[in-house]
Amino acid sequence: MSEKLQTGTKAPSFQALDSDEKSVSLEDFASSWLVLYFYPKDDTPGCTVEANDFTSLLSEFELLNAKVVGVSPDSIKSHCKFIEKHNLTITLLSDLDHQVAESYGAWGVKKFMGKESIGIIRSTFLIDPSGIIAKSWYSVKTNGHAQTVLDALKNALK
Repeated sequence: MSEKLQTGTKAPSFQALDSDEKSVSLEDFASSWLVLYFYPKDDTPGCTVEANDFTSLLSEFELLNAKVVGVSPDSIKSHCKFIEKHNLTITLLSDLDHQVAESYGAWGVKKFMGKESIGIIRSTFLIDPSGIIAKSWYSVKTNGHAQTVLDALKNALK
């Protein structure tokens, strides 16, 4: 478990495989904004809402020179099924050993229906083209979150 990352700090470097088994790293986004969001599990209700919302707003993010990348501890095979089932157009990364999530403070103790467990803490990071965290959200509620992130990006560009 690691500490939460604050606005203005350098985003931790990462490397993980996408659904095409291509290695993706923070440095791949050096010329654009990055929305990096962590979610617990493919094809579950909240995660599906979040992925669909980011997909539906993707063209607006892209117009603002931003990429959207989701990260979960699911396998590449699981990501492929999730993408196909919901026609997702965002990039999903497989973080099987949760190293990326840990480096962003998105792995730790969480409560669900009164029970504590260790896992993904639903979190989102808006990272500027120089690799600095412009905004971070922890313990995200999915409804309307993608729009909140888009609004934050628009404000950051003012």
